Amino acid sequence: MTETITKLPVKNEGGDAATPRQWHPFESLRREVDRLFDDFHFGSRSPSGRSLFELQPFWSRGAAWSTVPAVDVAETEKAYEITAELPGIDEKNIEVKFADGVLTIKGEKKEEKEEKKKEYYLSERSYGSFQRSFQVPVGIDADKIEAKFNKGVLILTLPKTAEAQKAEKKIMVKAA
Repeated sequence: MTETITKLPVKNEGGDAATPRQWHPFESLRREVDRLFDDFHFGSRSPSGRSLFELQPFWSRGAAWSTVPAVDVAETEKAYEITAELPGIDEKNIEVKFADGVLTIKGEKKEEKEEKKKEYYLSERSYGSFQRSFQVPVGIDADKIEAKFNKGVLILTLPKTAEAQKAEKKIMVKAA
């Protein structure tokens, strides 16, 4: 007995099911050019070239300040030093606290930009804050902790107590 197989034509919208979706290298370029032409309208743009009612604010484009500042921690014989990069923050908006062996740095940045010209008025505001805490080793002289702020860089010096400085013992390594 032989079975006969009947093939029926199948109509598939969007191409043949056997053909995988092809990658079109110029598709993203075409979409970007189309978007640029769609965005080009006289009278709805500021002199900077941006739309005055853009959905993405200027501070979220990646060029602005991050919410967690970069920090370096170093140890010397006599102290620990913490350096934090805080560009654009005023020293009056920085708070440093030390309690229960934890050092906390808090800061807030407020940025306002305002342009008034004959043909337009532009006002942008951004706000952000951060908080970083560090567990500090035993042996810090809390009364002598210093904080210096200069040109967007905060330097904290945490001096070691005399006992903590003496507690370090160098151990000789012998060949076996």
